[in-house]
Amino acid sequence: MLRLAIQSKGRLNEDCASLLREIGISVDDSKRKFISKSANFPLEVLYMRDDDIPQVVPTGTASLGIVGLNEVEEKGFDVTVEAKLGFGVCRISLAIPKTEQYDGPDYFNGKRIATSYPNILRKFLPGKGVKADIEVITGSVEIAPAAGIADAIFDIVSTGGSLVSNGLKEVEKVFFSEAVLISSGKLSDEDRESLDEILFRLDSVKVSRGQKYILMNLPEDVVDEAIRILPAMRSPTVMPLAAKGWCSMHSVVNADRLWEKIHQLKSIGAEGILVLSVDKIIP
Repeated sequence: MLRLAIQSKGRLNEDCASLLREIGISVDDSKRKFISKSANFPLEVLYMRDDDIPQVVPTGTASLGIVGLNEVEEKGFDVTVEAKLGFGVCRISLAIPKTEQYDGPDYFNGKRIATSYPNILRKFLPGKGVKADIEVITGSVEIAPAAGIADAIFDIVSTGGSLVSNGLKEVEKVFFSEAVLISSGKLSDEDRESLDEILFRLDSVKVSRGQKYILMNLPEDVVDEAIRILPAMRSPTVMPLAAKGWCSMHSVVNADRLWEKIHQLKSIGAEGILVLSVDKIIP
């Protein structure tokens, strides 16, 4: 049976729980335990601190883990990234007091930089020809300059609001991260089969994100033009209506371009346009 390690609390925990529901894996976490078992899939969920997950996967305590790519990179354990999940998106950046003038990475020569990600920072600085002192701290890294602990910080940035509230500005975006599904790469045939099923379901969820199902009535003589507007994954579905000279067309469209497509379809005579949410798309 697969064992999946996920963050025990916080936003990543909520996103993981939502993802499991999306791919049809039922886990009862209403009575939070250290380990919860799925009722409909050969999977156990192990709840842990996020920075411990990259360690328990290669040691075999967990078969799989969902964790930020930044933690995988920082810890440096031998794991395989099986899939990028599209949530928990952030970056790790260098930031300095907003009153400071910044002209490039040379600014950091001789400076003290506070961070919880020293290994990622150590990989970055030499490539820029920078020699700096790294102050490793945990917790509220962003207060380090104001507290006199460091001249700059290297920390996670999502919206940048925390930097602003602490009088800092982002000057170098170094590492881009998101939640990833990791494994040790050493699974039994049975566990590999279960993982392949998870990956198959994840693909269907990822493909469906941001997509809308659209159907409409339109004159038969504009079908070719409508297909050019909505080419769909392979080809739209076109079916005749009882009304002579009319047909119904069904397709899938990216939500970002939905209104643009609707206006184009209306301009060629489409009527009764219906837009529905897409739950799953099976590639």
